[in-house]
Amino acid sequence: MSLNHVRPWRNIYRRSSRQIMVGNVPVGGDAPISVQTMTNTVTTDIPGTIAQVQAAAEAGADIVRVSVPDQASSKALKEIVAESPVPIVADIHFHYKRGIEAAEAGAACLRINPGNIGDETRVREVIKAARDHGCSMRIGVNAGSLEKHLLEKYGEPCPDAMVESGLDHIKVLQDNDFHEFKISCKASDVFMAAAAYQQLAEATDAPIHLGITEAGGLVSGTIKSAIGLGNLLWMGIGDTIRVSLSADPVEEVKVGYEILKSLGLRHRGVNIISCPSCARQGFDVIKTVETLEKRLEHIKTPMSLSIIGCVVNGPGEALMTDVGFTGGGAGSGMVYLAGKASHKMSNEQMIDHIVEEVEKKAAEIDAAEAEVQAAE
Repeated sequence: MSLNHVRPWRNIYRRSSRQIMVGNVPVGGDAPISVQTMTNTVTTDIPGTIAQVQAAAEAGADIVRVSVPDQASSKALKEIVAESPVPIVADIHFHYKRGIEAAEAGAACLRINPGNIGDETRVREVIKAARDHGCSMRIGVNAGSLEKHLLEKYGEPCPDAMVESGLDHIKVLQDNDFHEFKISCKASDVFMAAAAYQQLAEATDAPIHLGITEAGGLVSGTIKSAIGLGNLLWMGIGDTIRVSLSADPVEEVKVGYEILKSLGLRHRGVNIISCPSCARQGFDVIKTVETLEKRLEHIKTPMSLSIIGCVVNGPGEALMTDVGFTGGGAGSGMVYLAGKASHKMSNEQMIDHIVEEVEKKAAEIDAAEAEVQAAE
């Protein structure tokens, strides 16, 4: 990654890992940290599942996982893969034949759980199918479904048990000369998951898929995921992430990007910097930000926007953003462009005007990038 020599306290030194491909998305090595989600439709509802995959992709998902619990889902997967704008990971549990069928249906990756997929003979058959059809694999260790012998050995789910499970399964893949795999060791307990991931990061060079499983609803799950994933990412651990929420998959994608954006690891869309508002505010900050978040969802270009209610922190924040607005008096505020005070604007016209300025700036950034790429 590029280092910030001016502000070295912002540098994150990512763990070195092998790179694999999930369809056309590189995972690991120096590739950007990819964002994943999972559909929650019934897979045999082909139109509904495709619509959810497409919505997730539009929100920024790089990879989408689809559950394949039965043979009918395997058949549906082929149509879903054909219509998906992003690589599809087939989520396989209990029956190894679903893994074989998913590979044949065109899945880019097979997610298997070593605790419930069956003995090594069955795993080998899944490996053969993955190799024959160009699939990568994810070893998905979960604290809630560890192998019986590990629970007997350790007495309860714990980081050591999770890592041992993962390393045992890595050995099975490597013994079969299969190396296109990534690995996760998820738990709903943030402490357990973080400890397991830290151990795993030292024990293997495989790409790591981060997640706090069964994190909860939109608010509580977002907070739990931000704490768990944020700390690991800050340590340089993680090559692809999935935020697990009891919510619309699109919300998972949004939260995933916000976590990465807050650490400077990925940039997509408008990063809005706003104050919590107080009695000094010159306009309704909360309502304005809520409206702007919706009005600017279509912007994919990475850029920053500051919306600050008064002049205490407004000008300072605006110095560091592409577009800014600071509340003033008499029903108007100051618009900032590229960090400099530009012109006044009435509160009534402010939202439409900011949207116009953001769209204009996004077009300028896109045009500049296109010129650079053309020159190369």
